[in-house]
Amino acid sequence: MKFLIRVVIAAVALWAASAAVDGIDLQGDDTGEKALTLLVVAVVFGVINAVLKPVIKVLGCAFYILTLGLIALVVNAALLMLTSWVADEIGVPFHVEWFWPAFWGAIIVGLVSWVLNLFVDDDR
Repeated sequence: MKFLIRVVIAAVALWAASAAVDGIDLQGDDTGEKALTLLVVAVVFGVINAVLKPVIKVLGCAFYILTLGLIALVVNAALLMLTSWVADEIGVPFHVEWFWPAFWGAIIVGLVSWVLNLFVDDDR
């Protein structure tokens, strides 16, 4: 159940980014198709973040320290661009144009996800 809630939160965050940033395109004929696209992209984004982000943090630890964590914005933008590429490869109509839309989109995804996760009970 928690997995589904996290996927829906990520989908809402990706929708907010696609609505706010010009270079992030979400295509679909109707609302249901767009919602399904967002759910698939949210799963892809979650898998990419779960697999690659810890590796990047370990390998780039010095950069995180030197930039006081600001490199995380660049890493998140790169992971969003990678998500766009994977979505394109599997035929999902979600596309991020270039670095700057990915940069601003990653900030929006992070903020929206953070706010929505405040309302989710975390039983660790």
